[in-house]
Amino acid sequence: MKNNIFDKVEFPVIAAPMFLASGVDLVVAGCANGIIGSFPALNQRTSEGFEEWLVQINSEFDQLDCQQRTYGVNLIVHKSNPRVAPDLEICIKHEVPLLLTSLGAAKEVIDGVHSYGGKVFHDVINARHARKAVEAGVDGLVLVAAGAGGHGGLASPFALLSEVRSFFNGYIALAGSLTNGAHVAAARAAGADFAYVGTRFVATEEAYADQPNKQMIVDSKLNDIVYTNAFSGVHGNFMRQSILDAGLDPENLPDKEIDFGKDLNPDKHAWKDIWSAGHGVSDIDEILPTAKLVAKMKAEYQAAVGRVTA
Repeated sequence: MKNNIFDKVEFPVIAAPMFLASGVDLVVAGCANGIIGSFPALNQRTSEGFEEWLVQINSEFDQLDCQQRTYGVNLIVHKSNPRVAPDLEICIKHEVPLLLTSLGAAKEVIDGVHSYGGKVFHDVINARHARKAVEAGVDGLVLVAAGAGGHGGLASPFALLSEVRSFFNGYIALAGSLTNGAHVAAARAAGADFAYVGTRFVATEEAYADQPNKQMIVDSKLNDIVYTNAFSGVHGNFMRQSILDAGLDPENLPDKEIDFGKDLNPDKHAWKDIWSAGHGVSDIDEILPTAKLVAKMKAEYQAAVGRVTA
């Protein structure tokens, strides 16, 4: 790795921050098993609750004598999110190791995190946005490519990775239907530092997603994923059955304006009952504890490396 905050990361995976699914349990379980856990600040309904989670995470690290304590927090840096400033202040106060920013590579965020030696990764869906984030001074980029759960783009993961690597030598986490250890090996071989894995970690025992949500991931296939901006104003992938269950027609969804102050609220129907997932659902056939999942991915990684070197 390129910096000491990643020295104790045993396996190059970031469990992506997933709205309503990622929280204390998934972060701690991920870090305890050698990967980087993360969660969105907005998964707590108030800044006070968000701070309580940070305290709880560090307390559980102490109780477990956890050696890998690099975890991430996602901040949506968009003018419609009223919690950017207070949540950033809390992150700085508690020296969150890794900030994962979305919809804005803001200088005040980067400078604030750098003040205590933390790192900022910004997620992007194309090279134009990547160049802007690099100019702003981010330490890393999350390339959210085709097939990613949540808000994702349409570019091929490997094509986007190659293009961005031509002008950026910092950290890159690759996202887009990465669900197993072979995919992690492929991302690393292609030049990424980390695999950014989301949907696969929803189907874990530690995820805060509802059991029907987890089971729908297990039951879904690639063609069951719908790409739309109808629920937050930003295009993303959602499970067709959850759209149908909400009484909507997946083939006739309206366009929507971005308003994260309203849309990314746990009480809103769209995010509680219409569930996001990536194309990787086709590779997920069971709900596992995080420890077992990471062990499985490590074995798959070694098997993939063995196939290449044989």
